[in-house]
Amino acid sequence: MTGSSSGSTLPEPTTQPGREGLDALLAHPGKALIGLDFDGTLAPIVADPEKARAHPEALSALAALAPKVAAVAVITGRPAEVAVRNGGFADVPGLEHLVVLGHYGAERWDARSGQTSAPEPHPGVAAVRAELPELLDRLGASQGTWIEEKGRAVAVHTRRAADPQAALDSLREPLAGLASRHGLIVEPGRMVLELRPPGMDKGVALTAFAREITAGSVLYAGDDLGDLPAYAAVEKLRSNGTPGLLVCSGSDEVTELSTRADLVVDGPKGVVHLLRTLADQLS
Repeated sequence: MTGSSSGSTLPEPTTQPGREGLDALLAHPGKALIGLDFDGTLAPIVADPEKARAHPEALSALAALAPKVAAVAVITGRPAEVAVRNGGFADVPGLEHLVVLGHYGAERWDARSGQTSAPEPHPGVAAVRAELPELLDRLGASQGTWIEEKGRAVAVHTRRAADPQAALDSLREPLAGLASRHGLIVEPGRMVLELRPPGMDKGVALTAFAREITAGSVLYAGDDLGDLPAYAAVEKLRSNGTPGLLVCSGSDEVTELSTRADLVVDGPKGVVHLLRTLADQLS
């Protein structure tokens, strides 16, 4: 790839579809959609999700890139307003083309208006929230686990447990049963099991938004199992003639994405560097 005015060089995708996706983005940036996960992609993973914040250079990179593309969509399992707060996205000059699709697309925050739109919560979430503490106590799993309230979903984290992976594995079946009784599904992630309503995922959200803006190319960057539907969506868009680039924010905890990605970068700092270099390239 050609070096940018700042001296940085765009990394080369390892696949032909990825190279075609990047070439299409560079050729017609005004038609490009940049889709990004939040935790693990724009923000480093931390033990307490409430303390997750975007990489220190993420906002400046996004503000430099967003005006040059059709749209930037942060697609996350978090509530939209939490992602906006933790990302610092509100009232930032240059981010008028940014939207946050929270709860896998069930909520939408638009930087241009500062407004959030969302349907009524699924009743099963409240029922699961009420039963979870007793269930964890009964399983002897309350020590080291942590329940995250996500409004339209509930997540159980095991990162603080003595053996996080063993704790996660022991909870898969009972949490799947609890979710099923209340019409929910379980979304696994990096030392977390999230109980949420069915029907929405990052692939559905990405596809719908790409159609809404008539995207001519799509870049999607993610790091976790919940990003696989978005990967599948980009692959389907490519098969239908819309070029796309799959980026993995690499980690040692999840390898499924790196094997399907066109480009693997070094975690959130690598994602931010890619966004900044893209912005410089498009100057």
